[in-house]
Amino acid sequence: MGHTSRHGPVSGGVGTVVRTPREVVRGRVADAALIAVAAVVALITVVDQVKGPVPVSAWALYADWVTGALGLLALGWRRRFPVVIGVALAVASSFSETAAPAAVVALFTVAVHRPARATAAVCGISLAALGVYQLRWPEDAAPQLTVFVIIGLGHLATVAWGMSVRNRRALVASLRERALAAEAEARLRAERAEREARDALAREMHDVLGHRLSLLSVHAGALAFSQGAPAEDRARAAEVVRENAHRALQDLREVIGVLRAPVGELPLPGAGDILELIDEARRAGTPVELRDEAGVTTGERSLPGTQGHTLHRLVQEGLTNVRKHAAGAPVVVRITGRPGDHVSAEVVNAAPAGPPPHPGGSAVGLRGLGERARLVAGRLDHGPTDAGGWRVRLRLPWPS
Repeated sequence: MGHTSRHGPVSGGVGTVVRTPREVVRGRVADAALIAVAAVVALITVVDQVKGPVPVSAWALYADWVTGALGLLALGWRRRFPVVIGVALAVASSFSETAAPAAVVALFTVAVHRPARATAAVCGISLAALGVYQLRWPEDAAPQLTVFVIIGLGHLATVAWGMSVRNRRALVASLRERALAAEAEARLRAERAEREARDALAREMHDVLGHRLSLLSVHAGALAFSQGAPAEDRARAAEVVRENAHRALQDLREVIGVLRAPVGELPLPGAGDILELIDEARRAGTPVELRDEAGVTTGERSLPGTQGHTLHRLVQEGLTNVRKHAAGAPVVVRITGRPGDHVSAEVVNAAPAGPPPHPGGSAVGLRGLGERARLVAGRLDHGPTDAGGWRVRLRLPWPS
């Protein structure tokens, strides 16, 4: 029975919630029923007063009836001002018998919408007012003590009923708040998962296309400076450019496929595909030496999918950076480790023969690689070597 506005919010002692149309209709029906009951009881009182002997003057009786009618009208505002209406009707019941039913309804409203302290105060005022009325106009049919006990029990029952409604409302509001909180949490998890998927897509695009386009740049540059070379050499370089451009488009289609299919459905490269990376780098003119002491590229041992994919990305990013910043410098790729412990891989290049063709850089690839390593409880280190080259080292757990 919380306060229901035309827009549906319900305001009461248990907080502010939004009621369904069914609850709004049910609340209005309950309001009408309570006011109707109070009106019927007041009308019965009026009939009894008319039929029985009149202990007061006619004007006092008329004032009693007018006060009772005004009390019934005041119940229309009992939700908005429950304590004020409750106190006013309680005081009115001290001289108006027909106002007593409306005062009981107002007391019930206070018990529903206000704390126990306010309820106890209004209940005390109401009991005192009815006691005053009984002292002034005692009942002839029953002893005063019996009447006081009946009135007191009636007030306690009204308060207990109102507080039970209040507690039930509080429970419903709490359950709704929990449901809304769970829904909000689920929405936040979905948004976080979407952001992580976008970040993964960005890393994938950088790693895959950066590697492929660096190869394409090397061969296109060689073709541009080979105008005096034999036709066969130029044709071979042009074929390499065409082949890598075609592979770049294929890689792009695979990456964009992440937007259309779950990541788990896409074939991701693993440790066994590192040999292909090294062959491509060698054909592009980068001398690469592979030292696989762990046997993961030859198939002697297998790495879990996530570790293998991360290892592949390390080699891919390392070779891509060598072509960008140390073109032509010798590279050593070394892989060590054993199952049940860890696997380590490093890409080390010698000092470049001249200034790098693309100085500087945003290091987006290394940051993305570091994030990949942290996701599988690994660690990434990178920095210059004593000989003037560069080293990128990755360490990952290797479950047995």
